[in-house]
Order: sequence, then structure tokens, then C-alpha cells
Amino acid sequence: MKPVRLFLLLVATIGMPSIAMADKLVINAVGDIMLAGKGSAVLERLGYDHPFAATASVLKTGDLTVGNLETPIASGGREFRNKRFRFKAAPMAAAALKRAGFNVLSMANNHMLDYGETGLLETINHLDNLGIKHSGAGKSLADARREAIVSCNGSTVAFLSYSLTYPEEFFARSRRAGTAPGYPPFFERDISRAKAAADYVVVSFHWGKEGAAMPQRYQISTARKAVDAGANLVIGHHPHVLQGIESYKNALIFYSLGNFAFGSMSRNSDRSVIARITLDKGVAEAELIPINVLNREVKFQPAILKGKKGNDVIRRLRTISSAMGTTIRDEGGRYLVDLQQARQIVAAEGE
Repeated sequence: MKPVRLFLLLVATIGMPSIAMADKLVINAVGDIMLAGKGSAVLERLGYDHPFAATASVLKTGDLTVGNLETPIASGGREFRNKRFRFKAAPMAAAALKRAGFNVLSMANNHMLDYGETGLLETINHLDNLGIKHSGAGKSLADARREAIVSCNGSTVAFLSYSLTYPEEFFARSRRAGTAPGYPPFFERDISRAKAAADYVVVSFHWGKEGAAMPQRYQISTARKAVDAGANLVIGHHPHVLQGIESYKNALIFYSLGNFAFGSMSRNSDRSVIARITLDKGVAEAELIPINVLNREVKFQPAILKGKKGNDVIRRLRTISSAMGTTIRDEGGRYLVDLQQARQIVAAEGE
């Protein structure tokens, strides 16, 4: 190339607008959050920041923090009495979630309408006023199925949430407020739509059997259909205990993250993890941070576990994930899902 032409090309290149390069994006994901129930007295006495005091510094180290809001946050509403457990958190709980670092919350679950449409819409209003994104519930089926879009580090992430738990009366209809039902014709279409507008799609499902360490067949089928439709990350809630982790088609599935800050005294809901997922042209890394959620020990304040106690949690998670071809390795105290090995197993099975 002649010197004059080279010079003109350089001048033209310098004058062109720069193209922003997307950076890595770190999502901290936790399980069920219910700031009411048997924890109410403690929260009223110690404040609604209490449940997050031991983990907020960790949650804030990521770019986005997500969880499942398992209760309306409201002062009003008509109680739905045709079920055993009904919960309602005080309005001040919303600001505490914001201060703890939560950016996005799933609202698709079997408690979001415990205080009816009024309680649901008041919850949405509190979250909107604080700038907390949410998905999975709304004043109509279309609203409940709509994705929450977040722009961060040069990328956009779409969050969708669905419930596959009863009561069925909580499911939204075309002209009825409620939660998004997790039916394949719905979520497959929604994921496809969201994929066209975002770099990554994260899908939450409220599903499974309470207390069960292994996912049911329909959970596996549903999760894989979501990935086939374009989801990069699937996060499950509802069993209140940890379930296995699966790497499928370059996506990652957490069948249940168990409890996080949850106002119950259950002895079965004792351990969980904060899942720290790095997105970089797909799922690039997944770190697991063990936590103690046994409230008779931590008094409604999840605590990070290290040493032998942390290892015990990972050992349990290794066992229930091994059937899915997933291993978890320890790299100097960091527990990482072995994505490469899991994907090699999936590729071999597909041959």
C-alpha cells in the first residue's frame, strides 16, 4: 500500500467512533428470600439490614445480585387463606434489599399473592421506586412474562422468571394479576424474544419438591428446554435445600440454590451457597461460596462458611451434582464448577 493511501486510511480510522467492548459481567445469585414469618420479631428488633450484615460485602463485589423474593412487601392486601403458610414483609424490607446490593428479584413463586393483587402491586411499586428490577409477576399475564432488562459493563442481560408451584389461583391471566406460569409455550417464546434484545438471558424457575436433594424429571426437562430456547443461565428455587448443578450446551443450570435469608426455623434448610457466575461470551466461570442458613444458629443472618464447614457444604453439593457429570474443584479455597469437564461429558453423550 502506498504511503499516501496508508496515511489517509489511518486518518479515517482515527476519525471513526470507537466501538465499546463488553467487559466480563459477574452475577451473584442467591436462593429464597423471605423477610417475615418466624423471623419477624428478630427483624423488628434488629432491623431489616440484619439478615444481610454478614454477606452484603460479598454480594456487592459482583456487578449484579439476584434472588427470589418469596413474599410480598406490603402494608395492605387481602390475605389468601386457602393455604397453610402466608407471608407479608414490612415495606422497610425493600430498602434493606437495595442496601444489601440486590439489583434484580424474581417474583414468580407460591407466596407472591399471599395478600392478593393489592399486595403484589404494592410490592412492585416499592421495588420500582428503589430501582430494583423484577420479573415473573405483574398486573396481567403479559406483564408477568415480560423480561427485566439490565445494562451493565457494556452488555445487556434479560431476566425472566416463572412459577411451577401451586396454588394455581396465583397464576396471572390476560386480565388478572399474578405470576408467570412456567409452561414451555410461554417461556420458550419469551426467551426467544429476550434473546433478540439482550446479550445474555437468565431464567428463574420456582419448582420441584420441598426438601428434595435431587431435581424431578420435569425440572430437568424444563431447564434443558429453556437452554435450548436460548437461556445462558437457569436458576431454580423452592425446594429450600440445595440441588445439583448441571452444565448443558454451554449454559449452566442450578436446580435449587436453597434458602438465603428466610424467616423459618426449618432444620432441613441448613446450608446453601452464593453462586458467583462470570459471563463473558457465555458462562465463563462459576464460583460457589458456602453459607450457613440454619436460623437456630445464625439467627436469620446467613453467614459465610470457611474451612471444614465450607468444605462439608461443597462435598454435599459435589455428591448430588456428580450424577449430572458436574465436578467442583478447590482452587486455593475458591470452589469452582468444572465447566470444561462437564461440557466434554455433554459433548460425548451427544455424539
